[in-house]
Amino acid sequence: MFVSYKWLEDYIDLTGVTAAELAEKITKSGIEVEGVEILNEGIKGVVVGHVLERVQHPNADKLSKCLVDVGEDQPVQIICGAPNVAQGQKVAVAKAGAVLPGNFKIKRAKLRGEESNGMICSLTELGMEGKVVPKEYSEGIFVFPADAEVGVDALALLNRDDEVLELSLTPNRADCLSMLGVAYEVAAILGREVKLPETNLEPAAEKASDYVKIVVEAKEDNPLYVAKLIKNVKIGPSPLWMQTRLMSAGIRPHNNVVDITNYILLEYGQPLHAFDYERLGSKEILVRRAVDGEKFITLDDTERTLTSEHLVITNGVEPVALAGVMGGANSEVSSDTTTVLLESAYFSGGTVRKASKDHGLRSEASARFEKGVDPKRVRAAGERAAYLMAMYAGGEVLEGAAEADTLTIEPAVVSITLEKINRVLGTELVMADVKDIFNRLQFPVSIEGDLITVTAPTRRGDIRIEEDLVEEVARLYGYDNIPMTLPIGSSTPGNLSDYQKKRREVRQYLEGAGLYQAVTYSLTSEDKATQFALEQRDTIRLAMPMSEERSVLRLSIMPQLLEVLKYNSARQNDSLAVYETGAVFLANGVDSLPVEKEHLAGAITGLMLNNSWQGEKKAVDFYVVKGILEGMFAKLGLTERVQYVQAQVEGMHPGRTAEILLGSEKIGFVGQVHPNVQKELDLKDTYVFELSLKAVLEANAPVLQYEAIPRFPSITRDIALVVNRETVSGTLREIILTAGAPLLKEVHVFDLYEGDKMEEGKKSIAFSLKYLAPERTLTDEEVTKVHERVLDALKEKAGAVLRG
Repeated sequence: MFVSYKWLEDYIDLTGVTAAELAEKITKSGIEVEGVEILNEGIKGVVVGHVLERVQHPNADKLSKCLVDVGEDQPVQIICGAPNVAQGQKVAVAKAGAVLPGNFKIKRAKLRGEESNGMICSLTELGMEGKVVPKEYSEGIFVFPADAEVGVDALALLNRDDEVLELSLTPNRADCLSMLGVAYEVAAILGREVKLPETNLEPAAEKASDYVKIVVEAKEDNPLYVAKLIKNVKIGPSPLWMQTRLMSAGIRPHNNVVDITNYILLEYGQPLHAFDYERLGSKEILVRRAVDGEKFITLDDTERTLTSEHLVITNGVEPVALAGVMGGANSEVSSDTTTVLLESAYFSGGTVRKASKDHGLRSEASARFEKGVDPKRVRAAGERAAYLMAMYAGGEVLEGAAEADTLTIEPAVVSITLEKINRVLGTELVMADVKDIFNRLQFPVSIEGDLITVTAPTRRGDIRIEEDLVEEVARLYGYDNIPMTLPIGSSTPGNLSDYQKKRREVRQYLEGAGLYQAVTYSLTSEDKATQFALEQRDTIRLAMPMSEERSVLRLSIMPQLLEVLKYNSARQNDSLAVYETGAVFLANGVDSLPVEKEHLAGAITGLMLNNSWQGEKKAVDFYVVKGILEGMFAKLGLTERVQYVQAQVEGMHPGRTAEILLGSEKIGFVGQVHPNVQKELDLKDTYVFELSLKAVLEANAPVLQYEAIPRFPSITRDIALVVNRETVSGTLREIILTAGAPLLKEVHVFDLYEGDKMEEGKKSIAFSLKYLAPERTLTDEEVTKVHERVLDALKEKAGAVLRG
């Protein structure tokens, strides 16, 4: 709901309260104000000008040379490109030195050789949205009424010297979908009175009931229908102040009659509809349910097919309006309308919602009926609209109204005790405080001892139970004034479990290693669900999937991460590292819920290192990804328990993939995505890992033990071993460590040779061995003895011999 600050002043005294201060007070009282827009912010130097002369530009077919009086000593020459500019018009002129929206500054210039000292403006150039500009001015400049004073501030005449509050209303506060509703709310907040609009009419000689009869068959859908008759109407533009108020609220002006119905919609929150009485074709209004298959052409010239669930207004025979939603083309007000039948009615929200949804006709009117209008304002809104039509359309309002009334809605009466209010809010309010709050809300209240009985006006349909009264007291007393107290009773302070702490450490480590966290869908397609799965199970399909792409619960996170890389690569972000911790779902039988396990997966592609100024580039490879995992396992204290074993995994490169073992249990894999898969996804070399995070985080790490820094030197020996090509370095390393204990402290591979100088089926692997005794300096004899033991073990267990 857009609320004009200046318009609101018509109903309540806002002296001493700025728009920004009012917005804060409304927000603190429970209705969020999303923002305050200053309509003329940054605009200056725009005045009303009088076009004294308009001639064709001598050097341009689409330009006009205008002589314009802007209220100064001499008129100025302005070149204008608007097709509708003409002599005698009153227009908005941005003088030389003026500033328009977007900090657009107006300067003296020459256009096709002719001097221009300003700019004649359209409404969009003054900051108004094109969709709210009257159609006759949508392609050109705006023309003021002839009585506009030359030289005055044009923005003031257009009500742009205003501020608009945007209220974000919850569905229960439909009362604030009107200026009067907001006025009542502000009056309660500020403790001031509400001034109601003028509706006094001169009595007419004829009666409305003599011209039309109202019959309602669907009484539950339409318990109240009121019709006013206004004769001798002259269709024309509505007054400028009304047009500008409608535009500020996001509604496009049309003509005086239609604009008045829209104005009342905003002022009272009561939708109205104006029919051309002469085009109705009868003296009867019949409200009924439509017949299945009945056809009806609405104001937007669209033929609608109706059903028996839709409520229609008819002339006794054919529909002339879809109740609460849109009128018909057969009875709309046009330029030759002279007699108006004005409808003001109370329609059931559910019925209006059904028609609005079925026909895709969501409107300001239907929104208000759906949320609920005040039944007590139905007649008042009609009287106010008739009053304005008499004033601004020259109409003669006939006495009374034709109506059908079976409405039985009564104000809600709710009782509550002062003790309960204080107990719920934790306050110590006295009865006078509570009574004052309900008086400010203009809720009739009676008090008997400790019991407070409140009659909620029908405009506040959200007041139904005791808790509603507690809320009203709380928000107007001020949430900031409610004391803070600690909960009563025993409680356990919150903390992280060991599992949660470790998971947080893993995430922090991976992000520190340069990986971005991704969050992908747990739902995937049938063909992707089983790709890269650590455990092969039956897939779990949704009963009612939104699409085939999101129809099955995933068994692996990897396919989604590869989609993330594909998406980024297609947008030239081809060096990327991502990880995700998330659930996979394993089938557990037909009638059982799936087992949910937490996995960790990562995917890296492109350059690992790119120091352009050093000319250094390094692409990611297997050892980068393996190194990231080794760092993570070291942080968790699991280094000694983790092994990497060459493996074959579907979808992975056959020679660059390893299983990850925790003890003897397989917990995941690491390696390069198969080249065929990379090609399908249009990716460069991509390295990935996925493992059971649950198994990793629940593993017991050995107790951390510290060792003194060695005081004695170590001895290093390098060996090159010739072994069968199928022998893996990890096997050799384990043999070396076992045979060399306890003096052997470190072993690592530093070379691999499989060249033409090697025997067929053989390879050479070189290891560096470090021997150390923490309590003494080792002798060559001691090291040689252990070293020979290592070589013997290698030959015996792996057939490895020293390379000659």
